[in-house]
Amino acid sequence: MWELPRRAFGQWFWAAVIVFAAASVMAAPNTKNAEKKAQPAAKAAPAAAKATDHTLSTLAPYAVLIEAETGMVLLEKNADQLIAPASLSKLMTAEFVFNEIKQGRLKTSDEFFVSVNAWRKGGAPSRTSSMFAAVQSRVSVEDLLHGVIIQSGNDSCIILAEGLAGTEDQFADKLTSRAREIGLTKATFGNSNGLPNPNHLMTVKELALLARHIIATYPEFYRIYGETEFTFNKIRQLNRNPLLAMNIGADGMKTGFTKEAGYGIVGSAQQKGLRLIVVLNGLKSEKERADEARKVLEWGFNNFQTNFLFAEGTQVGDAKIYGGEKGSVPLVVPRVIKVMVPRNSRERITARITYSGPVPAPVQKGQPIGRIKVWRGDTVALEVPLEAGEDVAQGAIHRRAWDAATELVIGLVRAGMPKL
Repeated sequence: MWELPRRAFGQWFWAAVIVFAAASVMAAPNTKNAEKKAQPAAKAAPAAAKATDHTLSTLAPYAVLIEAETGMVLLEKNADQLIAPASLSKLMTAEFVFNEIKQGRLKTSDEFFVSVNAWRKGGAPSRTSSMFAAVQSRVSVEDLLHGVIIQSGNDSCIILAEGLAGTEDQFADKLTSRAREIGLTKATFGNSNGLPNPNHLMTVKELALLARHIIATYPEFYRIYGETEFTFNKIRQLNRNPLLAMNIGADGMKTGFTKEAGYGIVGSAQQKGLRLIVVLNGLKSEKERADEARKVLEWGFNNFQTNFLFAEGTQVGDAKIYGGEKGSVPLVVPRVIKVMVPRNSRERITARITYSGPVPAPVQKGQPIGRIKVWRGDTVALEVPLEAGEDVAQGAIHRRAWDAATELVIGLVRAGMPKL
């Protein structure tokens, strides 16, 4: 009786598998960058009332309002356009210093030298906002941070820049690198303090995200933003933030002004456990800045409510697995997902999962896989990362061969499809 050699039989078998797979998947959908409706689907917001009840117009050419816990955008106007941020960018200088301290590379008691350059460009001779550090003296990091935050000292920023990087140009490069590390993809820095520089650009949305990051990551330093005054070198100066005196729950953060940028503000306030962050820029006066910031914050507190969509650990869908013992893995949310919705609005809330797939096995529980996007009406209001809900081990060889054949045929079909 004729017998097929074992090696030849194996080759014949897997060839048959590939042919069978080809016949099975010719109509298979494209699984790359998959997007699918989250399950269970998010419910629509409560009903009724006029659309104008949850809209707002602001005089600021550039504006954004976000909810601090989730980062959800409640209002935006030219929020992604790069603009001159003036002293609002001092938030980035402060964040860099906070991180150096947190990483153990710097102490608040460390002292930096006040160079002639720092004194001339940012101190008393500059006639700009200053903490009035004496030339060729030494100032502690703690005092310099108070100078940056409360007095908006340009000299404070330059002293820190030179102390940490040697020159302000080198420090500006470090700020840009640090911005990328924390997810600010557009911002670039030309100096430490926001004085006019063509390379010094940010968006109001990234300023809001930076403020949110500081509040969440450095609570021990954030409290400085709420201090109403600081005295240094026998000179008492008040905090420039007008929101602090308005009795609306404000406890930070920063104002800014140059002729190029106009009047701007990053403000943060908390009421009944809800924290909102507003960023405005390009206004015409201090009064306009204060009035608009208050108006936007109060509108946010009065016109939005929290809807809970998914509890922590909820399975919202699944992702296709390549070469695993199972064909899919459940996707879960790592934290509670809630969304701010206008009160008494019919605006629909929907959620969709996006991921690049199929995901190669093995997969570990907790492994990041894709994101869930939440829409409020036609606007993407929130994005949250998703995680694998369980382990999926690598499958047996016949399973991996089947998946390989499937992907091969899908790739061939995809490559042959006409572009629409």
